[in-house]
Amino acid sequence: MNRREVLQRVALLMGGAVSAPAVFGVLNGYAKPPAADWKPAVLGENELAIVSRIVDIMIPRTDTPGALDVGIPAFIDGMLKDVYSQTARERFVQGAHDFDAAARAAHHKPFVKLEPRQQKALVQKSQDAAIADERAEAERRQKALVQEVRTASMLPQRTESPAATHQRSFILTIKELALLGFFTSQPGATQVLQYVAIPGAYHGCLPVNQAGNGKRWAT
Repeated sequence: MNRREVLQRVALLMGGAVSAPAVFGVLNGYAKPPAADWKPAVLGENELAIVSRIVDIMIPRTDTPGALDVGIPAFIDGMLKDVYSQTARERFVQGAHDFDAAARAAHHKPFVKLEPRQQKALVQKSQDAAIADERAEAERRQKALVQEVRTASMLPQRTESPAATHQRSFILTIKELALLGFFTSQPGATQVLQYVAIPGAYHGCLPVNQAGNGKRWAT
């Protein structure tokens, strides 16, 4: 598994950079179905149900396994426990509560009790708003950087790390972790992507149907 390729692919799907905790996570582990006696360490019963339904909407089972088949909810809980800070964990859990509150405000029911079409619409709406917010933040940072360069005010601060003021939203954190966990899982790498553990001879010209039918390589 070429994990650098995974990070690049997920960054492309996310429309921007991959967060630092996600980078550490993909370098140290991968998703797999949890044991029968597995219990979440960070997520409560309601938060786990919300996360499970969201990732199922994002990566449903089709002719290949989906997010639930490869254990993405357990992967996300493990990432929160082992990689994310206490503050980030609390922010994620609060994000789940806020997401559920938005469902109640819109439909007078908790998210997991909504009809599938209502759940999908709410996930899409939340994701669209979060992406718009990320783009606006990226534009703001770009303008600030241009201004710093023009005024040369950044020169004395080259050795200082910029303060992190913008936090990735709940819905995009789930999407990021779901994509990372899925594409580093055995089914995601071998059934959705092309995977050859030990690549063989180089063939410079092949028919498309012999070169993966358009599938990206996992290796």
